Amino acid sequence: MQMIQRAGETVIYALATAPGQGAIATIRISGNDCCLMIDKVFKPAKKGTSLVAALGHTLHFGRLVMNELLIDEVLISVFKAPRSYTGEEMIEISCHGSVYIQQTILNLLAKIGARPAEPGEFTLRAFLNGKMDLTQAEGVADLISSRSEAEHKIALNQMRGGFSRKLAELRSQLVDLASYLELELDFSEEDVEFADRTRLKKLLNEVKHELIILRDSFQTGNVIRQGIPVAIAGRPNVGKSTLLNVLLNDERAIVSDIPGTTRDTVEDTLIIEGLLFRFIDTAGLRHTQDTVEQIGIERTYMALKKAAIILWLFDITEADADQIKEEWLEMQEMLSDDQETVIIPVANKTDQLIELPRHLRNLLDMDPVYISARKRENIALLIDRLKQEASRFNLSGNLFITNNRHLEAIERTLTALDDTSSRIEEDLPTDLVADALRHALKYMGEITGEVYTDEILGNIFSKFCIGK
Repeated sequence: MQMIQRAGETVIYALATAPGQGAIATIRISGNDCCLMIDKVFKPAKKGTSLVAALGHTLHFGRLVMNELLIDEVLISVFKAPRSYTGEEMIEISCHGSVYIQQTILNLLAKIGARPAEPGEFTLRAFLNGKMDLTQAEGVADLISSRSEAEHKIALNQMRGGFSRKLAELRSQLVDLASYLELELDFSEEDVEFADRTRLKKLLNEVKHELIILRDSFQTGNVIRQGIPVAIAGRPNVGKSTLLNVLLNDERAIVSDIPGTTRDTVEDTLIIEGLLFRFIDTAGLRHTQDTVEQIGIERTYMALKKAAIILWLFDITEADADQIKEEWLEMQEMLSDDQETVIIPVANKTDQLIELPRHLRNLLDMDPVYISARKRENIALLIDRLKQEASRFNLSGNLFITNNRHLEAIERTLTALDDTSSRIEEDLPTDLVADALRHALKYMGEITGEVYTDEILGNIFSKFCIGK
């Protein structure tokens, strides 16, 4: 990976603020001797000021010039190694946000010997210089892309090392055990056992238990990151698309009196009290000979099987109590046994009723929410119900993994630990037990970066934005 080989050897630069015109723009520069480089084109307002001689974490006002021509009046922030984001000498130039000024400064930096940073290269250098581990670096990217309070909390905890500390604690216990096994190998001819097999099995089980909790947290963590999937389902023309538009406060889905208008799933997101909800309007469920509509209905069933919450709408003006009960049971049977999906019955079109028909009053045990999507009546009650059902995604005091790379590494670690336990149970030689444990340590080390390859780093940091 080219940027790994170059790390620290060259001065890199990038626009750190969003591209385009604004009041102020910030250009970030990192690398050995970057202060010496900028000193050549910076004319400080305070005579005799030198960025090379300046203390770290100081600000300096002056003019940036190119061939003695003024580019802009700028404010320069100086950070000295190792007390900087990258662990290297760093400068941040705050200039006026004209696109012309930004591009002129970037061209100037290229002319005096710096090169454009690759995506994620500043954070990559921070990792290579020991300022953070891989999970913390990934937490930086997640923090930048977070869209909700819950996602922000998970990313912030990861960036601040919460996940790393837990893994370090577990890995330290395994390293101790591996050390005793390696010691046994050194004294193999004397038939000495340094690692008590009963204690070893006990500790392996404890570590596996903690890793299983982390692995299982992925389901919740991924839901929070992608948005809690809420499928809006029901027969054609019960008001699903109208409800989606009302919830989003936008004409997101086509509304028509013609049954079967929605032929595919329509998705959009909404943040409710810090949680991201992903609402999915689905095709109406009915028997049809229309090939295209049938494809839409098949996709509806796929969406229902992936949903954490189903808003099951029915038209209360046309509903038959027995039919509703039957559809309710069919919906529950369709879901898999291990699927923790909540079904919320929603009785729509209450604006067309004077009172609840007697034959529907036996539906009260299903605890439906009565609304009028068209008149926007009782939508607040429905949102309260959604918040109530989403309370199971509470983040208090818990660690969650949201990254597929972490999940895969934890699963490989668990497989290696199972293999280690099996070899102990079968009373296999110490070298075979130690070999299985080494694999577990390798996979666990890949998560935080004790063990890494250029391919792993390239895959992680290429997904970062330029300038971070």
